[in-house]
Order: sequence, then C-alpha cells, then structure tokens
Amino acid sequence: MLTLTTLAQQIRQIAFAEILPRWRQTPVEIKTDGSFITAADLAVQNRLMAVLRDHDPYIPILSEELPAAEQSSLLAAAINGKRFWCLDPVDGTSNYACGFPYFAVSLALFTAGRAQLAIVFDPVHDECFTAERGQGAWCNGQPITPFAPSPLLTNALAMIDLKRLPAARLAPLLTNNTFRSQRNLGSVALDWCWLAAGRYQLYLHGGQRLWDYAAGRLIATEAGVTSALYARDGTQSFNDLDLMPRIAIAAANTNLFEQWQSFVNLPLETA
Repeated sequence: MLTLTTLAQQIRQIAFAEILPRWRQTPVEIKTDGSFITAADLAVQNRLMAVLRDHDPYIPILSEELPAAEQSSLLAAAINGKRFWCLDPVDGTSNYACGFPYFAVSLALFTAGRAQLAIVFDPVHDECFTAERGQGAWCNGQPITPFAPSPLLTNALAMIDLKRLPAARLAPLLTNNTFRSQRNLGSVALDWCWLAAGRYQLYLHGGQRLWDYAAGRLIATEAGVTSALYARDGTQSFNDLDLMPRIAIAAANTNLFEQWQSFVNLPLETA
C-alpha cells in the first residue's frame, strides 16, 4: 500500500539517486519559456511517475516538465473531480543548476479540485515536509508550526520574490522599514515549507503556478499559516485547476497576514 510515509521514503531514495549525484555535474538546457531544465528534472520525473503508475495507473500525473498541451488536457479532465498527482521534479532548478543549495521535489495529490496529500523533499538538508488535509503538517515526522517573534510587522522576516514584482512596487516594499529584513531564496515549494516551519514570517511572490504551490501551500495551511492566492488584477483566486500564475501572500498568523495584505495593497500592477 502506498501510504504518505512510504511514498515519502521512495521520493527520498529517488532524490538521493538522481538529484544529488548530478549536482554541479550535469549540463543545463533552456526551455522555450527561458527556464532551466536538467537531466535531474527528467530522471526524477520518469522514476517517480513509474512509482505512481505502479501504485494506480488510472490516476493521471501533471508534471511541470510535460508538454503544455498534455498539462491542459489533464487539468480539463480534473475539472470533473477526477484525482490527479501534481509534480515538480526539481522545484528550484535555477538554484540547482547554479549550485545554490535550496531546491526540492514537490508532489501533491488532488481530489475534487483540492490538494489532499503533500510531500516536499529537500535532499541537501534531508528534510521531508508532509501534510494531509485536516491532519496537520510535519517535517521528518515531527509536527511543525509557524513562528512569529511578535505581533508587529517590524519584527518579522519577509520572503519576497523580487523578480516577478513590477519595478515601480519594489522601492515602496523595500525602503520604508515595514518589516525586519528580506530574503529571496528561489524555490516556491520550500518557501511555503519554511514559513510553515517557523523560519520566517511574511511571504510575497508575484507569479507561481500550480506545480509550484500545490504541495507547499497545503503543508503551510495544515501547519497554521494564513495565505491567499490572487490573479494579477488583485482578485482572489479560489480555483487551483488552471495553470495561470498566481500572486501569493502569506504570513505566520492571521494578525500578521492582515497587516501584510494591507501593506502590499493589491493589485501589484500600477498605472
């Protein structure tokens, strides 16, 4: 039986076999959208898809590295409530390709349009984050929870993805001392997990897709993080079953989230 624990163990084995031995050893290719892909991405995808199909060949698998037409077809079927796996073989490929030790395997199981199970495995630090809807979130089997040093934004550490934010919004975000300090590490799945584990307090990302946030956001939610996804026009998104990029805003608790959301002041685009 493929339980959350046994699946996490298999992901760990695949990551140690396919990702770490290739780190700083494999050439990089550039996809049509300008992002990186490596042999590790494809090796993890192929091996993990084989594991999932062996368990149940009737559950489709949506992976970041599949052709766009195939991704759209899988999501179209899922709109009717069909279960599917959502996989990012190496979330943070740019980090991986450039030697920065912050990347992970991300996998979520969707049922009736919502993520139900989640696994994010960080092979560099040997940390496996897991969650099951309504049951909580864990790191290496231990429960995790967010942390905030105080109820004030000025004492909070913010993870902000700068690349996808409009240039006109960067100066107001970064120069008025609203929060303690800013980080930007480059793996959406791990960003959510580190927020869940209490390693920072505020999160803002201007363009993540389903495979980026599917597993990590469930882990964060089950840990107790408050979050919301938005379209570029600032309207809140309640639909996970498309591939449109989402703005993500999150915080360690509801009080900080309300302050942070007010400060960010959607929409991000300016006239």
